[in-house]
Amino acid sequence: MKIAVSGLNNTDNPAPGIPVIKSLRSEHTLIGLSYDANEPGNYMGLCERTYLMPYPSLGIDELKKRLAHIKEKSQIDAVIPNLDAELPLYIKYQRELETELGIKLCLPSLENFELRNKNKLDALSEKLAIRHPKTFEISSIEELAKCAEETGFPLMVKGNYYKAYMSHNLDSAVEHFYKISNEWGFPVLVQEVVSGEELNLVGVGNGKGELKGAVAIKKLTTTDIGKIWTGVTLQNQKLMDIAKDFVAQTGWNGPFELECIMAGNGDIFLIEINPRFPAWVYFATEIGINLPKMVVDIMQGIDTPPQLEYPQNKLYVRYTAELVTDFSDLIKLLSTKEL
Repeated sequence: MKIAVSGLNNTDNPAPGIPVIKSLRSEHTLIGLSYDANEPGNYMGLCERTYLMPYPSLGIDELKKRLAHIKEKSQIDAVIPNLDAELPLYIKYQRELETELGIKLCLPSLENFELRNKNKLDALSEKLAIRHPKTFEISSIEELAKCAEETGFPLMVKGNYYKAYMSHNLDSAVEHFYKISNEWGFPVLVQEVVSGEELNLVGVGNGKGELKGAVAIKKLTTTDIGKIWTGVTLQNQKLMDIAKDFVAQTGWNGPFELECIMAGNGDIFLIEINPRFPAWVYFATEIGINLPKMVVDIMQGIDTPPQLEYPQNKLYVRYTAELVTDFSDLIKLLSTKEL
């Protein structure tokens, strides 16, 4: 297949696109979709061609027009979108993209996508019989102060769809409230902080209630914005059962990531569900669980046995590298919107 993949940023805040491409490039031809000509993935030589995309805020008509052009020029068969900002558009109009353009997708339903919104996770957590930190929806400083009295500090100030900041006092909480509301609007969420080990699980559901593959890690060190820098694989049956239950009850289709905290007594708190691959997904591929390949198999109607066993105590280490290319490549991408 010829597969277009978005999310080509590969700096200190990496997107999932490059790990997905590395997981698939031995068997498929890859096309890169980029929203910024400065993204390193445009110049890494991993894709047959890269295209600049219109911002999701421009709507479905611009997206369809651009994808139709890319399909005509590069004959793409499928798209794996990897960015939070673009996913609502792809999910809402996935049937149109499949029927009108013949582009395969492997995405959850709009209902399931909205089910894991941060302001609805308490209801989903109850359904899955898993704990969830106390969370409040607020739209004013007065409500923020009231929540701070109830939860105490530290607390998390979060956007409903994106961004989260740890606040250790009211001044920093107010600052983060304005930062999130100015960028992402309301409601703003305030959440109690649960102490414990950070566990993440990446998985793929087949849309029929079956978990096709999964890998769990414990975060060891992170960047200032919470991106994993080092981590280690682990087998936690309770976490794996939560993932199976999540997929079985929702009929989730495609990739997802569970972000959890395991308290000292072994209780697991569900913090967030991301409806996409995380940037560490190539780690799973390297230890024998190729989750992007499972997504492509689902697109093609290929049924494979679930892969839920993997080696423990494998260490993940992210590192930076330098790349040298010609400035003319950047100019060409900016002027022609493709490279």
